Amino acid sequence: MTPLSLLQLKPMKPMTIDTFLASLSGADCPDLPPPLRALWFDAKGDWNAAHKCVDDKSDPDSMWVHAYLHRKEGDLSNAFYWYRRAGRERHKGALEQEWREIAEALLSQAAP
Repeated sequence: MTPLSLLQLKPMKPMTIDTFLASLSGADCPDLPPPLRALWFDAKGDWNAAHKCVDDKSDPDSMWVHAYLHRKEGDLSNAFYWYRRAGRERHKGALEQEWREIAEALLSQAAP
């Protein structure tokens, strides 16, 4: 790609919660950071793929999603460990509510 063609590229719009949710109807995960990728796979019903996205990550966002995944799995002691590592309070609401809160928070970080 030449420098001129780089200038002709249109900047990508930040992904909103609506576009993230719409992407779930597709077969392939969009190019996303690991924590959002994990949430995408989780929403598609693939807990193992979701866990692989964040299992070896040590950033707070990945650890937050890791905590959510173990809470969903029912392994609460492991979930509480990951909430502490992420610097987050454990969530006491519905799993669906927590998923959306995490997704919205992570997507808002990516917005300009």
